[in-house]
Amino acid sequence: MHTPHTTPRKASHTWPALIAAAGLAAAGLVALAPSAGAQPQQAPSHRLTTARSCSVSTAVDVMACKALKVTSGADSLAPAARSAHPAAIPSGYGPTELRGAYALPDTGGDGATVAIVDAYDNPNAEADLATYRSQYGLPACTTDNGCFRKVGQSGGATLPVPDPGWAEEISLDLDMVSATCPACHILLVEADNSAMTSLGESVNTAVALGAKYVSNSYGGGESGADSSYDSQYFDHPGVAITVSSGDAGYGVEYPAGSQYVTAVGGTSLQQDTSARGWSDTVWGGAGSGCSSYDPKPAWQQDGECAGRTVADVSAVADPATGVAVYDTYGNDRGWEVFGGTSASAPIIASVYALAGQPSEGSYPASFPYAHGGGLNDVASGTNGECAGSYLCTGVAGYDGPTGLGTPDGVAAFAG
Repeated sequence: MHTPHTTPRKASHTWPALIAAAGLAAAGLVALAPSAGAQPQQAPSHRLTTARSCSVSTAVDVMACKALKVTSGADSLAPAARSAHPAAIPSGYGPTELRGAYALPDTGGDGATVAIVDAYDNPNAEADLATYRSQYGLPACTTDNGCFRKVGQSGGATLPVPDPGWAEEISLDLDMVSATCPACHILLVEADNSAMTSLGESVNTAVALGAKYVSNSYGGGESGADSSYDSQYFDHPGVAITVSSGDAGYGVEYPAGSQYVTAVGGTSLQQDTSARGWSDTVWGGAGSGCSSYDPKPAWQQDGECAGRTVADVSAVADPATGVAVYDTYGNDRGWEVFGGTSASAPIIASVYALAGQPSEGSYPASFPYAHGGGLNDVASGTNGECAGSYLCTGVAGYDGPTGLGTPDGVAAFAG
């Protein structure tokens, strides 16, 4: 058992693959661990391989996106259901599966703005979003109809340079908002670069432009500057700010470790014969553990961390039970399958939007702790080595990799 302030022992890079393999043995699928760079990691006996869209950052206070792309074996995944264009049904979960798995309404969120904060530019963002939404019969979301808006870090028309890896992240984020909350407006704020200061200023821009729901699918190592970043960029009462917990297994990243955000972990999501029709297990790549710098918010009551514990809630993140995404900027263009907690963070931001505007002065990260009955508990699987503690193991009630669980409707996200 870890004592307070103990630095977590991170899982090896092969650990997420082993966990995913155990969870998917019956289906004959194996998800590989993410590589340390942008190249796919591969083993001869595995049918599914993945690669990070963004290379892992080795610099302090520089962030990396958390998108994991399936690079081979996507055709072995279940196709999305109820496509508007059945002759070209993409692999991976689509809107019907995601809303069904989490008992989300087909309506709601009208006029609510979900902001996506990422680094660099995706020149094809709006066009690719149009293709995704057309594929699934979702209403158009364009600049012309007022549903979509793209701005630079300061909120103006000046955009940063393009980057293919972050462009994939942007496409994933936009598609997950569309899948979860088709009626929501989308604000894309593109930071000048991947420094925490630039991304943080972009969060402030999103809030200043009226977004009440802000998704952040990036992270990096914790640092002594985190408390300063908390107060400068993430202390926005009345705004639901979600952050990916990470894709490298047990261990805490920032800004998921911020006391002011909803840290979103990850699961493997499978259809089954239960009354719900779906089941979740811990995804081996999901980040979790005790923050070394951030204090514990008042609504967290778990006993093994004196400070902030990651995560709060979760959604699908396993590439082997991944989501369909349309992206054309870069070398591999078209329909792809993605995972990573980059998928789960915008899903949860959109669930907050479906639940209604947060009350003035509130910290929406606290809402699920007050409404535990509105979540699917995840009680199996692990993301690393922590002597069997709940900090890296799925258990009944709260645990680190999946927090309080996955959405079962929107009640747990209202307040």
